[in-house]
Amino acid sequence: MNDTITWKDWHIPYSQDQVTLREAKENLAQLGAKQEDIPLMIQLVENPRYNIPGFDFFHGAVDLATHDSIHILLGRGLLPKDEAFVIGFTMGSTDQVTTMEENLYAAFSKHLYPKVYQFKDEEIRIFKDATKLGFISDCRPLDKVDYSKYLDWKLGDIRRDIGLENDLIVAYYRIEQKRFPNSKASQRLLR
Repeated sequence: MNDTITWKDWHIPYSQDQVTLREAKENLAQLGAKQEDIPLMIQLVENPRYNIPGFDFFHGAVDLATHDSIHILLGRGLLPKDEAFVIGFTMGSTDQVTTMEENLYAAFSKHLYPKVYQFKDEEIRIFKDATKLGFISDCRPLDKVDYSKYLDWKLGDIRRDIGLENDLIVAYYRIEQKRFPNSKASQRLLR
C-alpha cells in the first residue's frame, strides 16, 4: 500500500486478502473524505442517520465508516464505477430491494447528485449488476455487519466469516473488465 497516492489511485485489490481491515482503513483514512465532506443530497439518500423512523428510503444505507469497510471488503477503489458497485452490492445484500427502488436510486444518482458524484450509464449498469449480485449472494447483509469487531482480522477471513463468495465476486470482476477495457476502475480489479 503506497502512502503517496490520490483518491483516484487508491485501491486495495480483492486478491490482497492478508491485509487487516484496520491496516486498510488507516491507509484509506490518509486520503478519504470525512462524513461532513459528503454533500447533503448524498447523505440524505445514503446515510441511515437521515432515515424516517420505520421507513428505509433506500435499503442498505450506511454511515461513511461502514461504507469504507465495504469498499475494502469488496476490493473496490473510490472511482465512480467502484462507488456504483459498492452501493449496488450493499443494497442487494439486504434481499429487500425492489426493481422500483433500484431504478429510483439510479435516477437519483444520475440526475440529482452533484456533478462529480453523478453516475453515467456505465456506472448505472454496474450498480444494477451489483444489486442483483448482492441479492443472489448468500452473504450477510453488508449494512448489518459490525465491522468494528473485524478490525484486526485479515480481509480473507472476514469475507469467509460473513459468507462473501469469492468465486462470485471474481467472476463478475472478470466480466466487468471485459465490458470496460478502457476503465481504470475495472481493469485494476483482479491485480
